[in-house]
Amino acid sequence: MEKIFVDANAWIALSSKRDQFHDSAVKLNKKLLKEKYQYVTSNFVLDETYTGLVMKVGHFAAVDFGERIRDSKITTIIHIAEELEYESWKLFKQHKDKFFSFTDCTSFVIMRQLNIYKTFTNDHHFEQMGFSILLK
Repeated sequence: MEKIFVDANAWIALSSKRDQFHDSAVKLNKKLLKEKYQYVTSNFVLDETYTGLVMKVGHFAAVDFGERIRDSKITTIIHIAEELEYESWKLFKQHKDKFFSFTDCTSFVIMRQLNIYKTFTNDHHFEQMGFSILLK
């Protein structure tokens, strides 16, 4: 089963009908599920997602999303431990010419470690690091 990394903006687009990428995200999600992709995300990405959902659609939607993602059989949540955080920090420091968030750097390190090259996102920073973005 091929893995794909799911970023916060994809989770938000899937969860909020008001998001400009909602329709595209729903369509892509159906395609990926049909192709039996295994979703990978992180607790840092989920932190960004909860915050984004609270701001866009409210606390109830954020909690509902959190409950659904924790019950998901197709999503693996990677927890950022000390070693992964350190590797992410080194990457963050190295790319002072980019506007990567620290969470982006944790995602890049996870993707490299797990040999994941596709990401369910529209964040061009992933392309800058050599990954394919599928939400367009």
